[in-house]
Amino acid sequence: MRLEDYFDFLESNDIRIKGTRVGIEIILRDYLEGAIPEEIVLRYPTLSLEQVHATITYYLHHKDTVDAYLARWWKEGEAAWLEQQRQPSKFVRELRRRIEQQRQALQAEGKRPMPVSTP
Repeated sequence: MRLEDYFDFLESNDIRIKGTRVGIEIILRDYLEGAIPEEIVLRYPTLSLEQVHATITYYLHHKDTVDAYLARWWKEGEAAWLEQQRQPSKFVRELRRRIEQQRQALQAEGKRPMPVSTP
């Protein structure tokens, strides 16, 4: 079996573990933060140890290419998150309104609401 056979290369910014919806960036984020393969499998029980090892091996064999992929992926994800913060959906706006309403009700009762950070 070729190493690439462990993955679905869906787009230039979407490489997933074959048969799952898990992107390699999820495994590699944990790996690059110091998690060992067995720990990663515990975090994501739908993955096999073989799949995690294949992902790490693929990364080590294609480090420059995968580092560029990860940089693009995180940059696009950050941009999407910032846009969601600037333009929240109707659901998020309604949820924030309800949270604020509850906070005010708790304060009126003399209770201390938990802090919530919203942009």
